[in-house]
Amino acid sequence: MSSEPTYDYVIVGGGSAGCVLANRLSADPSTSVLVLEAGRSDLRIDPFIHMPAALPFPIGSRLYDWRYHSDPEPAMGGRRVFHGRGKLLGGSSSINGMIFQRGNPLDYEGWAQGKDMDAWDYAHCLPYFKRMETCLAGADEWRGGSGPLVLERGAATNPLFGAFLEAAQQAGYPLTDDVNGYRQEGFARFDRNIHRGRRLSAARAYLHPVRGRANLSVETLTHATRIVFEGDRAVGVDYLRAGRLHRSVRAGHVISCGGAINTPQLLQLSGVGAADLLQGLGIGVVADLSGVGANLQDHLEVYVQHASKLPVSIAPGLRWRHRPRIGAEWLFLRRGPGATNHFEAGGFVRTNDEVDYPNLMFHFLPIAIRYDGTQPAGEHGYQVHIGPMYSDVRGSVTIRSTDPKQHPSLRFNYLSTERDRGEWVECVQVARDVLAQPAFAAFDAGELSPGPDVQTDAEVLDWVARDAETAYHPSCTAKMGADDMAVLDPATLGVHGLRGLSVVDASAMPSITNGNIYAPVMMLAEKAADLIAGNTPLPASDAPFYRHRDASAPYPPGDSRNGSGERR
Repeated sequence: MSSEPTYDYVIVGGGSAGCVLANRLSADPSTSVLVLEAGRSDLRIDPFIHMPAALPFPIGSRLYDWRYHSDPEPAMGGRRVFHGRGKLLGGSSSINGMIFQRGNPLDYEGWAQGKDMDAWDYAHCLPYFKRMETCLAGADEWRGGSGPLVLERGAATNPLFGAFLEAAQQAGYPLTDDVNGYRQEGFARFDRNIHRGRRLSAARAYLHPVRGRANLSVETLTHATRIVFEGDRAVGVDYLRAGRLHRSVRAGHVISCGGAINTPQLLQLSGVGAADLLQGLGIGVVADLSGVGANLQDHLEVYVQHASKLPVSIAPGLRWRHRPRIGAEWLFLRRGPGATNHFEAGGFVRTNDEVDYPNLMFHFLPIAIRYDGTQPAGEHGYQVHIGPMYSDVRGSVTIRSTDPKQHPSLRFNYLSTERDRGEWVECVQVARDVLAQPAFAAFDAGELSPGPDVQTDAEVLDWVARDAETAYHPSCTAKMGADDMAVLDPATLGVHGLRGLSVVDASAMPSITNGNIYAPVMMLAEKAADLIAGNTPLPASDAPFYRHRDASAPYPPGDSRNGSGERR
């Protein structure tokens, strides 16, 4: 490979994490950085990417999406569950729902319980969350005010949002000022990565502002096929240009940012993974790491939908005769129904008092509709997206052959454990309870989904098996840690036993967080940039956070809004 071009860093994947790393690592003008993205560019003129309300269009389209499917899921009647993953600059941040959720602080306290994971507790992660964001609701002890990712809070002015937030209180749940601040538990308006009426993907926030740097190169339509090793050191990447031209590049450091599906696939194709799998396919073993592709986690969700007696939902905007007006209003004024993702409020609750912190997330939508745009009978309606946040099922990602173009085997094992099934019954009960509160009386024309015929635990589980969809949060397939299944060194995010190779994406998470995973991935990438570059990490924060078992106040102990209490 001595005649091939050489870069200090080759980043495989121009998605959420890859864009962060491209920005931060190329800030040092003495380093050279190359980004290889299998998909195309996120064209500035493409409304399907940049119009927030157009999010159903790129999901499932071959122009934007890898279009994965799971293997037949045994506990779901053999269904193959569709999994959309972004295949363009910005990755899934260019096609996702734009909901910005950090997860609960206790998620990161849980990460830190693992061996050698001390520096991944909330105190050490919070400074990187703050560094990456500009929270327009206001910077404070928990929120950033000068980062690349501008976050706008949902307006939630539709009367259905008001009914939803009131119903949550009637059901016995609190409101909170900021689910990404001191207290996650409760209901509130949500932050979104939308700014001035446009999707603010990782590419727009991090990559495009620095594309002019002389030491940064970005190549699209470049599908990485193999990481090249010399002994235990990664020295380069082989890839296909435009699907057919074989190319190679030499690297001082290779960083895989392909996500929880592409990253284990690339590692396995390169000889990094479980030895028996690799040898069975005739792949030489570079590193026998059985955790590569294991520990797959995700959030499964259902839609609990109601018809509305009053014509207040956003359904009319879907009529073809209204779309040109909505499109023009967005294109020229960056406002109107096209300028929002419509996921403007929701909440986090515990399904029972034995749970230490929220294990259930609500997304409320003032329309009854599925991700693919299909609607139930009738027109006006509303829905909540609901599902367990901490399922104990574990799946796997494994290559089927040595062909890099063949999608790997994805087995999620949804609904396969007693605990998971029990939490699903609780989830649906909680959602139904909220939607049955008096606040919805003026609107409620009856439950559309699952419908009044679904009542018993068995009927609920049968409906979930038939109807549930992924929330698009695959993660944890090359986790950091020091146990037998760990793939990455927590101190560097380097692959155990190898030199010159790191993984920075959702696969590095040891366990899934409570909520959408875009924000945790971006935080992880921000921190990884310092670890890989050898920079001094940001100092730990001493900001407190809410724990329901030892702090009943809605604000930090000692805050004047509580009236009493000691600050801890």
